[in-house]
Amino acid sequence: MTIRAWVGSMLSIDTLAAEVGEETLRAMVRGFYDRVREDPLIGPMYPQDDWIGAEKRLADFLIYRFGGSSAYLDERGHPRLRMRHMSFAIGVAERDRWLALMDAAMRETGISGEPADLLSVFFAQVADMMRNRPE
Repeated sequence: MTIRAWVGSMLSIDTLAAEVGEETLRAMVRGFYDRVREDPLIGPMYPQDDWIGAEKRLADFLIYRFGGSSAYLDERGHPRLRMRHMSFAIGVAERDRWLALMDAAMRETGISGEPADLLSVFFAQVADMMRNRPE
């Protein structure tokens, strides 16, 4: 018996879509974008004429990354996240604001416990990887 089996958890980043549910992930992204629209720091980085498209792309990406539907890959191909975000100046302040808004959306959606812990680690790693401006 492995320690993981003994603890009783087989949850991983690749099974979060099934554990949390695709609709819950979409609701979290919707809550995130509700906050971004009003945010003076990172809001201007987002396409003012394509909020619905931006929300769909992020939700589809997260669902794909967390083991759900492959719609993101089918429509957009490889994520290439750093390349897609290079035109935006992303430093510590922007990274931290993105994380704070996503954390608030996650809490609002009711994601907690181990799924929230896994999401928080994933989001912190990705947000830090997006930094392209020295501080």
